[in-house]
Amino acid sequence: MSEVRIDITHYTYRVSWSPEDGEFVGTCVELPSLSWLADTQQAALSGVEQAVAEAIEDMLAGGEEVPTPLAERRYSGRFNVRVPESLHRRLAMEAAEQDISLNRLISDRLSKA
Repeated sequence: MSEVRIDITHYTYRVSWSPEDGEFVGTCVELPSLSWLADTQQAALSGVEQAVAEAIEDMLAGGEEVPTPLAERRYSGRFNVRVPESLHRRLAMEAAEQDISLNRLISDRLSKA
């Protein structure tokens, strides 16, 4: 059996200040249950990267599926959103008034958000 190699640097990391803890907290978007507190941003990032490496090692050893990094996932560019009928009507009218498709109107709004 060949050894599976996962590059932990491809995962999405965030480091932010935690007022509650009085330290920086490092997190990984793909593994939201993991975090690491540290006095500096660099130490928080380093700590959460190590936690991710250990978690992935445990997942592989246990035969669990390892999450694909967001950067390596493929996206279709499509998703469905349910909205109230009144909002749908209002947006459709606005799109018609601007002589653009409803899809274009929503896409433009999302890109500006």
